[in-house]
Amino acid sequence: MLRYIFTRLFHTVLVILGISVISFIFLHLSGDPVSLILPQDATSDQIENLRREMRLDDPIYLQYFNFLTSALQGDLGRSIYTREPVTALILERMPATLELAFAALALALIVAIPTGVLAAVKRGSWIDTISMTVALIGLSMPHFWLGIMFIMFFSVQLGWLPTSGRGTWEQLVMPSLALGISLVALFARLTRSAMLEVLGQDYVRTARAKGLPEVLVVGKHALRNALIPLVTVIGMEFGFLLGGAVIIETVFAWPGVGRLIVQSILDRDYPVVQAAVMMLAVIFVAVNLAVDLLYAWLDPNISFNRSK
Repeated sequence: MLRYIFTRLFHTVLVILGISVISFIFLHLSGDPVSLILPQDATSDQIENLRREMRLDDPIYLQYFNFLTSALQGDLGRSIYTREPVTALILERMPATLELAFAALALALIVAIPTGVLAAVKRGSWIDTISMTVALIGLSMPHFWLGIMFIMFFSVQLGWLPTSGRGTWEQLVMPSLALGISLVALFARLTRSAMLEVLGQDYVRTARAKGLPEVLVVGKHALRNALIPLVTVIGMEFGFLLGGAVIIETVFAWPGVGRLIVQSILDRDYPVVQAAVMMLAVIFVAVNLAVDLLYAWLDPNISFNRSK
């Protein structure tokens, strides 16, 4: 078990390092922030002095080495525009992004798992047909389009919910719905597929032959084993939730890391974008590591000591 954890941690470091290299190079190829900071009538001396002060005159490999060295010491730099520490800016916005992501994930799981189980148990019935059809429609709808439709209907037409902002549960409803509906569809279809496979196993037939109640057979014996592929997808989708939140936070003016990234990209504020991408990458790989470790609890037959 410990060997597996150390191996995964090593792979995690490589992934984060690769993400940092790719994001650093592409950000620095997008343009020179000095031209945005200084006025159009700035002299060449002013431009060169600012570029030297920001150390943008160094070769790109040296700029990356300086960034990596500082990051390992806990210093992710300062914003080009506000001159505030980047870490403080991101940590200030991170709770909003995590709140939105967890709300969308919780909504998806609460709706999707019972729907998928019911569709599998009632396979071929009208319940199965309707639920999977609705799930397919939900899976086909883009986040940003749903967000705009929600604003037009619930805010503009009905006046039930605020259009933007954060602070009350009403402001959380539409962003979490827009972000979570596609996950509801995905999780419901995956749960149904996994349950259909598990319900045909011998141990489920044995449990039914013993006279156990159907609720116990489905809930204890079948669902626990059907959750293994679902847990894998949940870990992957959590990272996509953080990425999808970039668009949703912009649509609903949600004050999270995603909106900060969009604004920083427009401003070419390299340190903020680089640090935000790094933090989101760390969260993503940490969640996936935790998901892998959950396998041991869900299925004791899984061994981490055997090489795959």
